[in-house]
Amino acid sequence: MAEVEHRGGAYSPVPEMESHIAKVAEWLRCGETFGLLMCGVPGNGKTTMMKAIRSLVSFVGLKDDDNRPAGLTISDAREVARLSRDDYAKFRLLCDRTMLGIDDLGLEPAEVLDYGNAISPLTDLLTHRYDRQLVTVVTTNLTPAEIREKYRDRIADRFNEMMTKIIFRNGSFRARK
Repeated sequence: MAEVEHRGGAYSPVPEMESHIAKVAEWLRCGETFGLLMCGVPGNGKTTMMKAIRSLVSFVGLKDDDNRPAGLTISDAREVARLSRDDYAKFRLLCDRTMLGIDDLGLEPAEVLDYGNAISPLTDLLTHRYDRQLVTVVTTNLTPAEIREKYRDRIADRFNEMMTKIIFRNGSFRARK
């Protein structure tokens, strides 16, 4: 509720959203995976849910392995792709964050040219996080089948292992004018 109100909205309980909240709470409490994938159409609460997770993690004061505040860092997928080309040091820091949220997976270019070399920043980042079992929260408008098509079998199969999937089937909460 607080995250919706912070964005100037009024939270009204919708049964499907209540179900999503319960699934996120279960994942946070004792999830069997180290990742969370939230899929659905634009405007149906995925990014707001990720920001609510960030607020909760901050409020609880989780610590990383070095006893520093863990915090959920959120970055837009397009920004991740840009950093991989323009500021590789910052890109590597994102890859190694204890907890990382990637918003709008799928809106970034699949490949980025860096001095003529084609790199796949999101594939590289997700593979790195999978290998190290780092907490990763992802929002996307892509369906699981579209994720498989765009990122190929290797990433899709890793998502199946590392991610708890929540499909947001509700419509957009954004006001229509």
